[in-house]
Parts: sequence; C-alpha cells; structure tokens
Amino acid sequence: MQSKKLRKLKYAESIKEALFASMKLNKKTILVGLGVTDPKGVFGTTKNLLKHFGKKRVIEMPTSENAMTGIAIGAAIKGLRPIITHQRVEFALLSMDQIINQAAKWHFMTAGEQKIPLVIRLIIGKGWGQGPQHSQSLEVLFAHIPGLKVVAPSNAYDAKGMMMQSIKDNNPVIFFEHRWLHEITGFVPKKNYTVSLNKAKIVKKGTHITVVSYSEALIQVMRTYDFLKSQNIFMDLIDLRSLRPLDTATIIKSVKKTGKLLVIDNGWTTFGISAEIISTVTETVFRKLKKSPARIGIKNCPIPSSRELAKYCYLNSSTIIQKIEDMTEKKINKKNKNLFLKKVNQINSDIPYANFKGPF
Repeated sequence: MQSKKLRKLKYAESIKEALFASMKLNKKTILVGLGVTDPKGVFGTTKNLLKHFGKKRVIEMPTSENAMTGIAIGAAIKGLRPIITHQRVEFALLSMDQIINQAAKWHFMTAGEQKIPLVIRLIIGKGWGQGPQHSQSLEVLFAHIPGLKVVAPSNAYDAKGMMMQSIKDNNPVIFFEHRWLHEITGFVPKKNYTVSLNKAKIVKKGTHITVVSYSEALIQVMRTYDFLKSQNIFMDLIDLRSLRPLDTATIIKSVKKTGKLLVIDNGWTTFGISAEIISTVTETVFRKLKKSPARIGIKNCPIPSSRELAKYCYLNSSTIIQKIEDMTEKKINKKNKNLFLKKVNQINSDIPYANFKGPF
C-alpha cells in the first residue's frame, strides 16, 4: 500500500519544493536568474519564492549571463550557495568562460582550499516551433569538463532528491531539466531527502538487452516497455541520472548479463554521451558482447522550427522498437506493432500535453 507520506507531484513542483526546503534549511542559499521573480516562476519552479525569502535571496537578474555567473562564483567562494536558473540551456552559452575556466577549475587552482558550491539549472527546450536555437540538448558540452558534476533526472522523485543533493554539494553542479518533464507526475515524499549524484538506477530488469538512457529520452523508452514485454522482449533499462560522474559499473554489470547494449541518447549521438558509454563498454567488456553496441538519438542536424520537419529529427517509438527488435533478433507481431504505434503516435511530436502553450 502506498505510504500516506508520498504524494503525487509534478516534476516542476518537486524542483520548487527542493528549492524551498534548501533555502529554508540554509540561509546562505540564494536563487538568481532571469525570470525567477516572474509570476509564472520559470515554469512554476520558482513561483512565490520571492514572497517567502525576499529580494535579497531571490534575485532577478538582467540579461547578462556572463556577469551573473561571475557574481555567483564570487558569492560561492565567499560562503554563499547560489543557484543560477536559465530558462534555456542556450542562454548559458554566453557564460561558458566563467563556467569552464573559473567554476570548474577554482578548487584545483587553489589546491582544494576554496570550493564553488554552485548549482546551474539549465532547461532543455523542445517543440512548439522553438527551432535550432532553443531546442538543443547540450549535456555533453558540460559533461566533457573536469571539475563539473552534470545531472539530468528523468522523474519527479529524483528531481527533488537530486536538487537537494546538488545544493548541498561543494562542487559546481550543472542540473539539466527537460521542458517536457515539468508536467509529468510521480510519488514524492513530503520529507526532505537526497538522491546520489553519482549512481545510475536500474528502472526495469531483463535479460535480452541492456538499454541505457536519461532525461526525456528515458520517458520515451518507458512508453514502449509494456508493449515490448507483451512481445516477450525484456530489457535491462538503466536511467543514468548522472552524466558526470558516469556510473559505468552499473552499465557494465548489466552488459555482462545481457551481452547487448543500446544507448538511447537525449541529444545528438555524434561525440555524445552515448558514444562515451559505448566506448567504455567496448574497452572494458568487449568479449562479453554478443552483438555490436548501438546508439540512437536526435538526427544530426539543427532542429527546424517547422513541426512537419522537426518530427523527423526527434526520437520516436517506432525507431526505438525497431532497433530493439533488430538487436534482440526477436520477431514482433507486425499487426500488434502497428496498433501500438497508431495509439502512441497520437502523442503530438511538437506538443506533449494540452496546456503546453509555448516556449515560455
């Protein structure tokens, strides 16, 4: 029976609850960003925080990302725990020098004497005509940098726990939230809790193939799980949760069991997270592989603004099912597959739910 202490919360509500709890627990925690005091509150994640904590701790910033990040780094060095919120990952590109050359390296350059307890929230966009400049999944840019921790929770429970842990961490943490996840719900404890920033999660257990994914792409895999199970295909499904550090031990243990690996990337596959995982697995347990590892993700091109063109660039259930069918060499009933795809394709590739009104 479900505990009375667990409630169903939206992903966005879980983020807000984590921010509220962390700011209440530690007066040195501050929130800064463009739109954090807006009535809509960055998709609801910062709504009413100004009312509770005041303008000295919930700080609206001008459109000056590089300066804002530098100020937050200085505040972290002096003992505060800043949380920067960007409404799109692309906005953070204007502050990459501060992130890569200052935040990521300061602990090393001071021989461990000074720390940067900084969280940078980066929201991934998708759909509603956001086009090539507001729909990118750029996790790999940050995961490439030593000194940064990079996380991307896929569900409401992990969103709260990993946000609370990120704020407690003494290292700079890049926290990715996919826009399409903000409205999904899950059971979330009312009490405060944390989730590790360095441990993947086995979501489903199976023996036919290891499937690794994260963020919104994992939700797409979950959408196919019951159908594949009905066709006697059982996957070991791993939610990465953390991209740096990468929990390779959990992945390798699963591949040793199944002998087959498919990585479903949230972004582009070229030079991506999926490439790193496949490289690590082939270097480590090559002899255990029964089939060449594979990866699928977003089409390797800028995302068009047009819905009719964009739908050909993103992942879809048909591609995921076909790849798993090919790799497991198990035949799926064609009629059943077509019926399932007809049902699941009713989910619009550009609008995930009715109240998704646009990019902001």
